[in-house]
Amino acid sequence: MACFSPCCAPRMHMAAKEDLYAKVTPRRQRQNRPSAIKHGSTLDVLLSMGFPKTRALKALVSTGGKNVQAACDWLFSHVDDPFLDDPLPREYVLYLRPNGPLVQQLSHFWQQSRLSCGKNKAHNIFPHITLCQFFVCADGKVEALCDALQSTVANWKGRIPMPLPLELYTSATFIGLFVEEQMAEVLKSFAADFATEAVAKADVHIEPHKKQLHVTLAYQFQASHLPILEKLARNIDVTLGCDWLAVLFSRDIRFANHETLQVMYPYAPQNDDELELVTGDFIFMSPMEQSTASEGWVYGTSLGTGLSGLLPENYVSRADESDTWVVHGLHSINCASPSNAGSTMGGLLFDGQMNDSLLDTLIDPSGLSGLCPPMQVQPPGQSSLSKMRLFVCRHGERMDVVFGKHWLTQCFDPKGRYIRSNLNMPATLPARTGGHRDYDKDCPLTVFGSTQARLVGEALLESHETIDFVYCSPSLRCIQTAQHILQGFQQEGKTKIRVEPGLFEWTKWVSGTCLPAWIPPAELAAANLSVDTTYRPHIPMSKLAVSESYDTYISRSFQVTREILAECKNLGNTVLIVAHASSLEACTRQIQGLRPQNAKDFVQVVRKIPYLGFCACEELGETGVWQLVDPPILPLTHGPNHSFNWREMLIQD
Repeated sequence: MACFSPCCAPRMHMAAKEDLYAKVTPRRQRQNRPSAIKHGSTLDVLLSMGFPKTRALKALVSTGGKNVQAACDWLFSHVDDPFLDDPLPREYVLYLRPNGPLVQQLSHFWQQSRLSCGKNKAHNIFPHITLCQFFVCADGKVEALCDALQSTVANWKGRIPMPLPLELYTSATFIGLFVEEQMAEVLKSFAADFATEAVAKADVHIEPHKKQLHVTLAYQFQASHLPILEKLARNIDVTLGCDWLAVLFSRDIRFANHETLQVMYPYAPQNDDELELVTGDFIFMSPMEQSTASEGWVYGTSLGTGLSGLLPENYVSRADESDTWVVHGLHSINCASPSNAGSTMGGLLFDGQMNDSLLDTLIDPSGLSGLCPPMQVQPPGQSSLSKMRLFVCRHGERMDVVFGKHWLTQCFDPKGRYIRSNLNMPATLPARTGGHRDYDKDCPLTVFGSTQARLVGEALLESHETIDFVYCSPSLRCIQTAQHILQGFQQEGKTKIRVEPGLFEWTKWVSGTCLPAWIPPAELAAANLSVDTTYRPHIPMSKLAVSESYDTYISRSFQVTREILAECKNLGNTVLIVAHASSLEACTRQIQGLRPQNAKDFVQVVRKIPYLGFCACEELGETGVWQLVDPPILPLTHGPNHSFNWREMLIQD
């Protein structure tokens, strides 16, 4: 069998569509939730309310024709959308989606492949069989298009034998389940009849899918991941029963080639060219639009409002392409007659799950949920007794960032005595044999930084976690962070901190011509820090070089992490590393079997990791590879707090 291109890379096929693409610009409409009604009467209501017909139709198709309220909400949220009156139609496609026992197997593969090997191109869209190419349909003809699908399903009732015979196929770049040829011809006839009905009822031209019908499992993955993915794919039992659903989806044609992001935190614009962010909204971003964005910012368009602007990069995360698609019709092709789901039903897909209680009553809830789940193997707080786990945590808030590089001159008198000048400065600091100037390159935590760390320890305690070993960068801020985590965890003095120089950050980031003069473990212990003074480092301080190359730093981090895990093997299940923002990436990427990123991408990832950023890894059974999993604790969000001088209240106009 020849290698086939995946079905999830649609392209426009008509000259007229090329004209449509020519007018695409970076703006966006919004969609909403599913529906179970036709929008003929709903359209009349919207028109009677005074909305122009073009806007009312656009609101209905963008919300899947749910109801008047959903359409009104969409119109009000898009009141400032500069493309609200743009006649550009949406783009549609017909998929078969699995449901029932088979989908649970596919869900498990989706989850394990993502955890084991990271995200590949197949994860952008849920498991499906493509029945036609993407096509456009004017807003006013969508109801007729949905009627065409319903009629086709009714005409085909009982004519498609089940289960569909599927055969696993793998190549160096593609893994999928192919429909047996004779059955594929039956499905293609079904799709051809739908195309005929669409022309007759909606005057819409649809080109049936011409390639072999298949469910794409993985493609565009690293060659080293093929054995793992192939092993996982062979565990799928394709003989299990499955209720295949014919689902009509739509997407905004202007953002077909954009990257989809999801808003994680709300953001209020500070300048006119910035975009307001609402948690849960989606953002469309094109690399070609980023020339106007400075470092740490991206330019994108909101799904929720249709507005475009700049937004902080660390407030969003990558989402799947299909997360913003709308459902317009859903029918079981196994049933003797179409279900009520066959009416004009629509709505957004979030993480592969239709967001409507009606669908939960029509379909087995396990069928459409969890197809592209978050990276989670077990519920937070439930420890694995057999698998090793690795937690990597960044240190807390540091003094020099909050109070500036010249904080030493504010806090030390000419005799080198420490005097704090702000409540967020610690009451005392450990003495240093080299004098207080050594704090210049090895700063302590703020009081709030210590509080942050203690909160993480308390959260670990509440989640009933265990920590068997703690390894730490030699930086004082990291050691203090580990100390306060153990305090909150109620393990201070019971679990000793192993100071490992090999965990120090990329030395290129250290200013000057020498590395920091770290406090020796014996002096740290004398300052009441729970440090293991008998520990012998894997990479001693003498092996660290100033301004090391990126490759050297990545290799050092990988080496020391492997040696730490090997050292703890069979002695305990859980290892905590407390180090730097860069450690969350450098200490976990290669143990997952992934290649290091280039230096530029690495820096972009590291810049997004906040104080006390926390990640978790788990050993992946027989493969010998580790995987990222959900951390056992909630994230810790914090913001800036500017200095306040009460004397400003005395200023008179």
